[in-house]
Amino acid sequence: MARTVFIETSECVGCESCVELCPDVFQMDDDSGKSKVILPSGGPEDCIQEAIETCPVECIHWKD
Repeated sequence: MARTVFIETSECVGCESCVELCPDVFQMDDDSGKSKVILPSGGPEDCIQEAIETCPVECIHWKD
């Protein structure tokens, strides 16, 4: 089973860094002003890993 990515939205500060790095996987939610995952699996793992490492509040994680 492949890993999927998820965001702890309660911790997200809406910096948009993940959206800028990986727009095929992450998108801003207009209602909450926070990022959301639009492609939990199948996205480029290197791009997702960079978003995880760039997140200032460390709210993006892999889920096995």
